[in-house]
Amino acid sequence: MRPNQPNSGNLKNKLREYRRLIKESLAGSDQDFTSMRLGEAIFLLSVPMVLEMIMESVFAIADIFFVSRLGADAVAAVGLTESMMTLVYALAVGFSAGTTAIVSRRIGEKHPGEASRAAAQAILAGVFVSIILAIPGILYSYELLRLMGATHELAAANHGYTRIMFAGNVVIVLLFVINAAFRSAGDAAISMRVLLVANGINIILDPLLIFGWGLIPAMGIEGAAIATNIGRGVAVFFQFYILFKGNKRIKLTLAHFIPDFGIIASLVKLSIGGILQNIIATASWIVMVRIVSVFGSAAVAGYTIAIRIVIFALLPSWGLSNAAATLVGQNLGAGRPERASRAAWITGFANMGLLGLVSLIFITFPGAFISLFITDAAVLEFGINCLRIVSAGFLFYAMGMVMVQSLNGAGDTYTPTLLNFICFWLIEIPLAWLLALKMGLDSNGVFYAIVIAESTLTLLGMYIFKRGKWKLKKV
Repeated sequence: MRPNQPNSGNLKNKLREYRRLIKESLAGSDQDFTSMRLGEAIFLLSVPMVLEMIMESVFAIADIFFVSRLGADAVAAVGLTESMMTLVYALAVGFSAGTTAIVSRRIGEKHPGEASRAAAQAILAGVFVSIILAIPGILYSYELLRLMGATHELAAANHGYTRIMFAGNVVIVLLFVINAAFRSAGDAAISMRVLLVANGINIILDPLLIFGWGLIPAMGIEGAAIATNIGRGVAVFFQFYILFKGNKRIKLTLAHFIPDFGIIASLVKLSIGGILQNIIATASWIVMVRIVSVFGSAAVAGYTIAIRIVIFALLPSWGLSNAAATLVGQNLGAGRPERASRAAWITGFANMGLLGLVSLIFITFPGAFISLFITDAAVLEFGINCLRIVSAGFLFYAMGMVMVQSLNGAGDTYTPTLLNFICFWLIEIPLAWLLALKMGLDSNGVFYAIVIAESTLTLLGMYIFKRGKWKLKKV
């Protein structure tokens, strides 16, 4: 037994080290991510970011779970409202990309005061633009639902939900932008806790406000919107408390909110690329659904369920990609571009390992996942085909997400925008039309087009990242 004792001791030491890292990642780390071992830096940042992304999805799941008890019209109103608010989420994600690029660069340069000023200017810009977008939704909620194809009865009964959701634009944008500031500064655990607070409040208030309880009146679908906004609003207050009273890397004072139009201009320039990336990708999915609809409602239902499963499975990978963006920005700021490059590649291969396992499960047992949502035989067949084909490209998606986010973290938000346009609008959509409608592959042609376009995006992203021009980007 003696020869095995050192191995047993090494295993215990490794397990002890992993426990320490997990505990530190969830509690928050004060370490310098530009100088510590890259593997540890990636782990410490990615664990809370992965959990944050998972919790972000809980909002939509919780709302639709309770609202579905109100009937099909209520669910449709939620879906139509979410479609209209795509622009708001694109704005929030875009400003998050710009905030990440600037804040991570200042932190890497060891200028936390400038990072704090940049975060404050991002907050100002986000509030201004989100208010502008909120006004038409508040004033014309009924008309907007009708414009989206809702019947008079549906719009008249449910437009209050739309009005309240648009009124909450500010908290949506602030939640995204401030969490991006925390993440890019290296305080990813705070972003995770903020969403934990928001989700906890939303899950508690959803059934109380929708169905009523005791002295609380039943508010129906409007209760869902109020619960969501209260959850996010309390989370934003929590964010501001930490920003002003905490002892983290980003610490604000009122002086930071004096408008600095130079910083705002830089932020907007970077954010436009992030906004366009999101809009281009989202709009292409709408066209893909339109092509699938040619093959009937069963095809659309199967496709929708499969893609929802795919998106949920990809959320942890988005967390890893955000970790890569933070490390790239901080290491560029510290004057260590080669370390920034290595951080991205290591994260990319780790992501491939994670999604590779998920891919094998989905390819082998797609029916087990689709049948959780529906039992209709026709829908099951379409959903199984979609999940099996699309998940076959997970290895490419894994590396592609990291490459795109790393370029964003370096401050090059326009290259990923161009790649999205080329791959989704010049390749994916025409190829889906050709394979599905002209070459007789039916809905499977759409699924193959998704894999081909996403794989092309990854290969182009890897090529551009390897060329290294992003290392020269000034932010």
